[in-house]
Order: sequence, then structure tokens, then C-alpha cells
Amino acid sequence: MDLSNISSNLSGFYNFLDTSKIPNYVIFLIFALLSILIGRYTPGIVSLVIHRFSPQKGKEIYDNLIEPIQQIFKIAGTLVLVSLSLEWLRKYQGLHNFIQPFMDLAVTISVAWLASRLFRQLVRSYGIDLIRKIGWEVDELLLVFETVANIVIGFIAFVVFAQSQNINLVTLVTSVGIGGIAIAFAAQKTLEQLLGTVVLYLDRPFIPGEYIRLPNGSFGRVESIGLRSTKIRTAAKSTLMIVPNSTMANWEIENITRGKKVMVLLYLDFSQIIGEQEQALVEQVIAESTNSLFGIDPGSTSIALINQPENNYTRARVSFFILGSNENSIELRKRLLELANEKISKQLMAYGLQFKMNEPTIYVDSPITI
Repeated sequence: MDLSNISSNLSGFYNFLDTSKIPNYVIFLIFALLSILIGRYTPGIVSLVIHRFSPQKGKEIYDNLIEPIQQIFKIAGTLVLVSLSLEWLRKYQGLHNFIQPFMDLAVTISVAWLASRLFRQLVRSYGIDLIRKIGWEVDELLLVFETVANIVIGFIAFVVFAQSQNINLVTLVTSVGIGGIAIAFAAQKTLEQLLGTVVLYLDRPFIPGEYIRLPNGSFGRVESIGLRSTKIRTAAKSTLMIVPNSTMANWEIENITRGKKVMVLLYLDFSQIIGEQEQALVEQVIAESTNSLFGIDPGSTSIALINQPENNYTRARVSFFILGSNENSIELRKRLLELANEKISKQLMAYGLQFKMNEPTIYVDSPITI
């Protein structure tokens, strides 16, 4: 493929469009339509690039990183191409200047969103394996690391957008700092409550609709989180408590709604009926692999070995509970469970036990009772 010929042909095509009598807004509409059509194939284009540089692991990389977030790739790719098409509207300066900031904002948000999700997939697919190989324990710190990375990505996106709009960040930060000091002295109590609101929204220890246990031992349902205070409907009296957010941020709150566990069911079908020694070995390997897994309810592992003489095989049914405070932490534990399954398979096969692990693994929500 001769890149110089392609560049020459594209240059000739653009020169033809510039000298043609086709209005620029029509050319923009054509390119915008092409951008929408081409943007749908962004994941495929990325796949070709990955296979070009890594032919052996190209499919694995695509399945782990790109396929789960291909819709975000399509959106980001489409917006970037449409943004490039705006060059044809420069002739209409007023229209171009009106659309450009909104387009830049959309591109910045979509690319930042893509970077955030791509980083998350990278950590979940490869980061966990790397951490375990180093010998470190995979725990909630990984989720904190993801949050910090998202904050960094958001900050970079803000700086890039500000630069694209010729906003002087030094002047902006200085003015905000001076204004902030003046406001802090004038409304210290109000700012304290607003800061508590920011903490609640960032940390999200609870959201409206969830049940929490208050420091005095009573239960309540969170009805709303306002700018100044949180409204809680008490369970016993059905009265409405209005608590300043600055106070809520300092309380030790037990979230009852998020105190849930997920029951996991695994089925292993062995190719033959296994004896008592092999059964004991299977129980030992499974128990060691699951009990050492972060997020497993200690002592909840139950293993039942059922012989099927008529079909000449043994089925192992394994059940246990994984604990988590939110969907993100539950997903992290499911990923760790996949690694534990691989470890179980390798150990049992090393002992000469042939089996098939039934897919998919069954997950059953099991809320913790009060």
C-alpha cells in the first residue's frame, strides 16, 4: 500500500471539493453522514490495528478490552469524525463558532468516558493477574485506584477542553481561589454543609431509597439528599428526620440495603466415578481456593459430591457466598472467582482428574436480613 499515492489522491479530492461549486454546508452534511456511517465501524478499525501489531494475542486483547465497550468506541469515533467535518463550516464563521464549543465538549466527554472504561477493562483483565503474580492481595484498594484514575482522566479532560476554548486556567484558578477565600469567611457554616454534600455525592455511602442504621440504633429510609441536608424517614415512627449533610458525612452509618451477598453455584462433572481419596482431594483443593479468595464469606463454602452410577460420572456441586457493598465490588469479586476457577482446574488436572466445569456459573442474589 503506497501511502504517498493515498495522500496525493486525498489532496486532489479535497482540492476538487474546494474548487467545486458545491456549497460548503452541503459538503459538511455529506462528511457528517459519512462520519456517522464510518463511526459504527470504529471497533473493527481498532481490531485491525491490534491484529496488525499483535497477531498472536489480537483476538484475546479485543475480547477483553474492546468488545465489552464497543458501543462507547462507536460513539467516540463518530463524534471525533463529525468534529473534523466542522472544518467545512469555517466559511460560515458565526455558525462554526456557535457549534464548535458544543462539539468540543461532546468529543472531550466521550473520549474521557472511553478512556475511563478502557482503563477499567485493562485493570480487570490484566491488572488483577499482575497484582496476584506480584504476591499482593487484591482488595477494595483496586476500586479506589480506579476512582483516582477516573479523577485524573476527568482533570485532564477539563484542561484539554479549557485549552481548546482558549480559557486561561491560571487566571481562572486565581480568581476562584481569591473568591473562595472571601466566600469562606462570609459563609463558613454554609460551606461546611456544602462540603458535606460533596463528600456524600463523591463517596456515596447511601442513595435515596436505601435503608440505613443511624448512630442511635434506629433504622431509616433515605428519602432525598439535598444541597444542605438529608431527609430520612424513620422505620418505627415514620417521622421525617432532617440531618445536615456535614453531620451525615461524619457519622458512622451502616447501610442495610447494600449489606447483600451473592450465592455462587459451581458444577463440576468428572469423567468417571471418583473414589473416596479423590473426593477428599477435590474437597481440599476447592476449599483452599475459595476460602483464600478475597470477598468470600468465611466458612460458607459447601461441597457436595454426587455419584451417578447409571451415567458413570461424579458431579461436584460447590456453593458459597461472595460479599460486596455495591455492584462494582461484586463484579470485581466475580472476576477474582474466574481466576480461582482456573486455579482449581489446573490443580485438579495436575492430579490426573478429568472433569468439565459447567458454564455459566450461577449467581443468586441473597440480601442479608436485618
